[in-house]
Amino acid sequence: MSESVTIGRLGARGDGIAEDGTPVAGALPGERVAVRREGGRGVLEAVETASIDRVEPFCPYFGRCGGCAVQHLAPEPYAAWKRGLLAQALSQAGLAVEPGALIDAHGEGRRRITLHVRERDGRAEAGLMAARSHDLVAIDHCPITVPALHTAPAIARALSAPLGHGRKPLDVAVTATEPGLDVDIRGHGPVPAGVRAALVRLAETLRLARLSLHGDVVVERTPPSVASGPGRLYPPPGGFLQATAAGEAALTALVLEALPKKARRAADLFAGCGPFSLAMARTTEVHAVEGEAGPLAGLDRAVRAQGGLRRLTHERRDLFRRPLLAHDLNAYDAVVLDPPRAGAEAQMNQLAESRVPLVVGVACDAGTFARDAATLVAGGYSLDSVTPVDQFRYSSHLEMVGVFRRTVERRKPGLRRPR
Repeated sequence: MSESVTIGRLGARGDGIAEDGTPVAGALPGERVAVRREGGRGVLEAVETASIDRVEPFCPYFGRCGGCAVQHLAPEPYAAWKRGLLAQALSQAGLAVEPGALIDAHGEGRRRITLHVRERDGRAEAGLMAARSHDLVAIDHCPITVPALHTAPAIARALSAPLGHGRKPLDVAVTATEPGLDVDIRGHGPVPAGVRAALVRLAETLRLARLSLHGDVVVERTPPSVASGPGRLYPPPGGFLQATAAGEAALTALVLEALPKKARRAADLFAGCGPFSLAMARTTEVHAVEGEAGPLAGLDRAVRAQGGLRRLTHERRDLFRRPLLAHDLNAYDAVVLDPPRAGAEAQMNQLAESRVPLVVGVACDAGTFARDAATLVAGGYSLDSVTPVDQFRYSSHLEMVGVFRRTVERRKPGLRRPR
């Protein structure tokens, strides 16, 4: 049985929140909607009174696929909602800082996508998961990706054939790089020589740049790379790359803008394959720290291919278990860090004890960013600015860049400021 409810606000995940607190996917603030209650949620059955901010979604899978949450919201209120996610997280952490204007960094679209392949009725289907579900929504292509990725579902289906057509659930990560698509398949485990040979032949037929299984290269026809400023990035198989080229450019620009012009040494923590390291090394000596060997190998290749850089060193180190200590950090004029979604609690504790003049925090989760920011502020830093960057358009995911400056001097017995 359905009932009518009024939507009071838009929640953090893009659901309309009814006045009684019930989340309703697809509903907007101010609307009167008919819902069916199911498992603590309201299932939208009809919009009785539509918001003036409602627009027609452009994707045929919207409402079924769990990737996009708010394609039905007009651009201006959408930007206000996205910025508000960060503002709310900062407020809850006790930080009285207003975020800057939202930077639209969608650009030409997302350059990476992870598809799921499952067997249905004896054949493979590729797509994305439904919202809050393990049900597969088979797709022809994802409209918010760059055109080069529009063939990704067909490629994922084709690659599943030697692996059993999805009888074992497969995750197929596809990244658009300039020489071609870079594909990493996970979920199957080791394969015999015959299957590996079949995958090599398929990679040639599909003209893939590289194909790997769980990060193990099956075949590399040409090294995958993407442009990054005047240089190039070489992501490892199945490795991390910012979701959009425009997003990477926006984040890098914010980092460089914050970097002191007279900075002699900077550390880049959770450096990945090095977009910030390479950009900073045009003017500053950089030490990059990353926990995985693959990204550092890509960074090393990029350094050797790009001239005109200052000294750029790198170190493999698990910063969650072995953060750089305060006395190590004191050697730097600036520290940049871009941790995973879980944040960098252990490393932030050490930064809070350090005398580093400037910290630039790049993050992809507003909650953990606010938590880590509060640690630095409690340690004597001021959060001068925080800028939200939207490279995950239509979703609740958000990137942000915070600039922290030390305002209270911290001194410890036995420690001297490096010369």
